[in-house]
Amino acid sequence: MNVIEVANLTKVYRIYVSPRHRLKELVSFRERKYHREFYALTDVSFKVESGQTVGIIGQNGSGKSTLLQIICGVLHPTSGSVRLSGRISALLELGTGFNPEFTGRENVYMNGALMGFSRHEMEHRFPEIEAFADIGDFIDQPVKSYSTGMLVRLAFAAAVNVEPDILIIDEALSVGDVLFQAKCFSKFQKFKEKGTTILFVTHSLDLISTYCDHAILLNRGKTVAFGKPKEVVDEYNRLITSKNSHISSSKFPKGLPEPGRADESEGVDWNGLFRLNPNENRYGSRRAEIIDAGVFTPRHEPVQVLHRNCEYLIKIKVHHRDRMHPAIVAYSIKDPKGTILCGTNTHFQDIGIENMERGDVILVTFRQHIRINPGDYLLSVGTAGFEAGEYVVYDRRYDYMAIQIVADQPRVGLFDPQATIEWIRLRDRPMDRKVTLK
Repeated sequence: MNVIEVANLTKVYRIYVSPRHRLKELVSFRERKYHREFYALTDVSFKVESGQTVGIIGQNGSGKSTLLQIICGVLHPTSGSVRLSGRISALLELGTGFNPEFTGRENVYMNGALMGFSRHEMEHRFPEIEAFADIGDFIDQPVKSYSTGMLVRLAFAAAVNVEPDILIIDEALSVGDVLFQAKCFSKFQKFKEKGTTILFVTHSLDLISTYCDHAILLNRGKTVAFGKPKEVVDEYNRLITSKNSHISSSKFPKGLPEPGRADESEGVDWNGLFRLNPNENRYGSRRAEIIDAGVFTPRHEPVQVLHRNCEYLIKIKVHHRDRMHPAIVAYSIKDPKGTILCGTNTHFQDIGIENMERGDVILVTFRQHIRINPGDYLLSVGTAGFEAGEYVVYDRRYDYMAIQIVADQPRVGLFDPQATIEWIRLRDRPMDRKVTLK
């Protein structure tokens, strides 16, 4: 039985202001403390049954990596216990433990020895590892000469081609180029089909929804949720929304606003409501300035984790600094590589808006079904206008905020065409007819 059982796990670090305080506490005869305690994990308990795939999610600093390091024996817990059964292969920090002076081949054999494999066993496995890493003649060059991509390819290949009973992964399923990533996911799927017990940490909620039997949500070192992937992802969405919001969702009306009428969110300051991109690309004259933008459910609840094929409201507040024609308001969604996948604006759709007086603020709401398949994307927003026949950018905010799209069922490609499938049994098939020869 390849089981992972974690019981009442707690990890406490002592935080000192300076090394001098650490020394003073060490030599002091009095019981005075010169440190504060930081709880990286607090009373964490769960069990991963044999053959299950369980994903761990949570914001940075929630204790995910600390938990995996304790399970793998890299760190010792302050209290609690971990029980494992079966051969373990762990991908924590890819390349950790590799000797930079050794060749790739020598590091693979050394890694195998640390996992309990004999030289003969590793010689049998090495061709598969070499083919999987696909780094050519560099396999016999010192690791210190490798690029980062080559290093992670070799480390991943060495870790996964040893037929583990338990596989533990910390943010290592998206290494290398797109072809190598495809190879990694194919290997991951084969492990699942073989009944390997898998525990992994990721920031990609799509992986949780697609591959996991159960999921765990950590927040500030504590277990917030443990259950079905969709339920845990929904709880994660509620958690990050409430953490970044100064507004209770109960302040938003239950119904949608009537066309031309403002909803209650118009007068609310959205600052801190969403996790925005600090490195957005922003430019323009600011004659009509975007002062707020975000994504909401039809109940006006702010979200950054969206479910495919559900309806959402993309809201943009625009402040007009002059008496002018209303600004053209636009949004677009693109992938991390920069490919624009969809978008529209008030000009394309011929939305008639009254002329603006100086200081007027309008709220534009795009009601949009999200057809894009699961993944990580970027929302961009902007305002512009025509002045003397010329197109002028007022406020363009590229990569304004990140959004994630999740789904319960897989699809192929970038968009879900929402195909319907019908079938009938053709009873009068030619192959069913009996032919009598005379």
